[in-house]
Amino acid sequence: MILDRYRMDGKVAVITGAGRGIGAATAVGLAQAGADVVISARTADQLATVAEQVEAAGRRAVAVPANLNDLDAVAALVDHARDAFGRLDLVVNNVGGTMPQSFMDTTAKTMEDAFHFNVATAHTLLHAAVPLMLEGGGGSAVNISSAMGRLAARGFVAYGTAKAALAHYTRLSAMDLAPKIRVNAIAVGSVATSALDIVMQIDEMRTAMEDATPLGRIGDPEDIAAAIVYLASDAGSYVTGKVLEVDGGTEAATLDMNIPDV
Repeated sequence: MILDRYRMDGKVAVITGAGRGIGAATAVGLAQAGADVVISARTADQLATVAEQVEAAGRRAVAVPANLNDLDAVAALVDHARDAFGRLDLVVNNVGGTMPQSFMDTTAKTMEDAFHFNVATAHTLLHAAVPLMLEGGGGSAVNISSAMGRLAARGFVAYGTAKAALAHYTRLSAMDLAPKIRVNAIAVGSVATSALDIVMQIDEMRTAMEDATPLGRIGDPEDIAAAIVYLASDAGSYVTGKVLEVDGGTEAATLDMNIPDV
């Protein structure tokens, strides 16, 4: 049965930024596909809610509240997977983000912070995960990049550059880790997460974002979770080093965020 290839029964995943939005939807989606999960984010209450949803799907969840700007805390998530489940098959590098800023407000420190939070965290988790994955015969990683890593819009020089770097990191690490470990990414478009709360509440901005998307709507976190299940499961077993664009068909960034010229 072709649908059996999407099952992840007995597999274990670590998901960062899993307290809400894409990370939370991914944890629940992977659990529904049969995986146990280690979930991490800053807020314990949010993680507890996600853990309840995972357990309602019949799987186990280990919630690890942590500041994932701390690379030691990121690497330690692999130890939690080993201690709780004795294996690790998948890492989902979802944590990241950088606020839009004008060019002249984007300092060298801003750029360094963007790379730290969007790229160094991903490398740290995957680097720590590889030995445990290989003990089980292999595994996979999915990095959450962004459509802004290939598009251009005012105010996103730090965020877009960091996400473009994460996309190419995906291609390079996939070459280094093949054939035992597959590494892919998703270039996420406009998705209704907490990061878009302000936009979603302003009719003009929400409509502009919808109009810039050929499918005419803002994405749902489950749209991304479904793509992650594909890439992580045997359904995606012949895919590595690829950046899957899950963005409603977006080819231009036209949203006016009211960022000044400089």
